[in-house]
Amino acid sequence: MRILVQKFGGSSLTTADCRERAIAHVERALAEGYALVVVVSAMGRKGDPYATDTLLQLIRENGNHLPTRETDLLLHTGEIISASVMCSLLNDRGIQTTVLTGGQANIITSDDFSNAQILSIDPKRIKKELEAGRVVIVPGFQGRTADWEVTTLGRGGSDTTATALGVALQAEMVDIFTDVNGIMTADPRIVEEAQPLDAVTYTEICNMAHLGAKVIHPRAVEIAMQTHVPIRVRSTFTDDPGTLVTTMHEIGRISGPVRDRTVMGIAHVPNITQIKVFAKEGQYDTQLQVFKAMAKHNISVDFINVNPLGVAYTVHDQMAEKAAGILRELGYEPQMMPHCAKVSVVGAGMAGVPGVMAHIVEALTNQDIQILQSADSHTTIWVLVHEEDMVKAVRALHRQFQLHLDRS
Repeated sequence: MRILVQKFGGSSLTTADCRERAIAHVERALAEGYALVVVVSAMGRKGDPYATDTLLQLIRENGNHLPTRETDLLLHTGEIISASVMCSLLNDRGIQTTVLTGGQANIITSDDFSNAQILSIDPKRIKKELEAGRVVIVPGFQGRTADWEVTTLGRGGSDTTATALGVALQAEMVDIFTDVNGIMTADPRIVEEAQPLDAVTYTEICNMAHLGAKVIHPRAVEIAMQTHVPIRVRSTFTDDPGTLVTTMHEIGRISGPVRDRTVMGIAHVPNITQIKVFAKEGQYDTQLQVFKAMAKHNISVDFINVNPLGVAYTVHDQMAEKAAGILRELGYEPQMMPHCAKVSVVGAGMAGVPGVMAHIVEALTNQDIQILQSADSHTTIWVLVHEEDMVKAVRALHRQFQLHLDRS
């Protein structure tokens, strides 16, 4: 069988018209000869009746003390509703369809309720349904433990379900349908000149996703990357092929010689606080004390810079006061810089290329943007700026690296 996995996000299923467009993609895939697995998210966004955020609000308005196990029992119903609606619509078209919950599809997870990790998938039952000529709809975001407790996979869980099934079924492709036409060089709400990308590597889109681009969850990409299952990020509302996510070698095989592309995109994350902690005279374990304290209190740290005088790092704004209080209890007087933003320049082609940082500094200096901190890896350079400069910084860097030019 040529197996294709299609995943439709909540915005692709909100209205009857949206669902009709999703069904058109299902019908096209079947006409092309694919055995088809469809993964669905809960319908709509916050405020819509069956959206995950709406269900969470229902808990908050009714005691707000639901344990995580029971929360998962509630939250996984949103995707089941979507799956049932899509099943009815497809059967009405004469397309034989069956729904398998995450548990029935044998998606086995850890028992970390509300943020479970997939441990294994036994695809036998799905394959049996596919061999019988049926489309299999699997509600995303959910699985079960070894002893049949219902679990959910946390944010981005439906993307993760789709790529994990793609790997387990050795699918030819995983299509992630959303409300945007593929992956862009920057957020088009900030950069009007942002261009669609026809192909990116797993590493590039993982970095973009970790650094603020919300088009696909990085966990999903990392799973697909393990066995090189290609992903296409596509719009539900057009027939465009969207952006192919695969290896550099495969991009070259499909598209011919890969063009020299030092930078492929600019990402951003707002609402960050920079924290600086200075070592006391004669003290050499400041870094250990600080980071053990953050870990103990479940505060995620980022943008870490360690030097003999102390440490600098960032936390989300909402965690800043908690972090500051912990540090003061340890006897430190932290310097806090709230309302910052991390702006990232991403590209697999920048490794070993001289002058990339010089271009970044030039672009920001020309716009009178202060760089508060920087860091780099072989595929990414990050700069911390004041949040009020974030939009200006993203636009300046996008133009500096000529990403406004047509990427096709």
